[in-house]
Amino acid sequence: MGPEEREGVRARANGSSALRRGANERPRVRLDQPRVPRRTLFPEYDPDAFGRLSEKIARFLGTGRFIVWMTVIIILWIGWNVTVPLPLRFDQYPFIFLTLALSLQASYAAPLILLAQNRQDDRDRVTHEQDRGRNERTIADTEYLTREIAALRLGLGEVATRDWIRSELAELIRELEMRQPDGAERDERDR
Repeated sequence: MGPEEREGVRARANGSSALRRGANERPRVRLDQPRVPRRTLFPEYDPDAFGRLSEKIARFLGTGRFIVWMTVIIILWIGWNVTVPLPLRFDQYPFIFLTLALSLQASYAAPLILLAQNRQDDRDRVTHEQDRGRNERTIADTEYLTREIAALRLGLGEVATRDWIRSELAELIRELEMRQPDGAERDERDR
């Protein structure tokens, strides 16, 4: 290790700044800032937009309108290639080009439908998780209210109700009425 290298090691150990570093060293990567996107060979796309497009296509493929249009196109295709003069036909009897076109359409339709189903499954999963959380909160609230009602019932057992007070007052009045004749005789003697 030469004297210049030792000096560089000492400077880094002592907390050298980016300005004092040598030209061949890489600057530090800042973690508080997003990276600058790199150029790639592959085209970039928005997965959410592509998913929405696939859902629209899958919805259209699942309609009666698509079946009717597809049937009309196939009937016109076969009718043209059977009835028009031979030089104007573009797909002879085995209809290989029609088969190729339908296979191509099916090869794109199947993955798009699967992508749409996966997105729907993801939405359903989120909805089920939210429903599960809502149900757990509802159950917890119901259990809390049940405990509160039970506590109120126990508390009401110890509270004087209107009927209990009336029955106690009725008993006191009966006791007073029973004692009154004794009290009336004493009053007469005292006079």
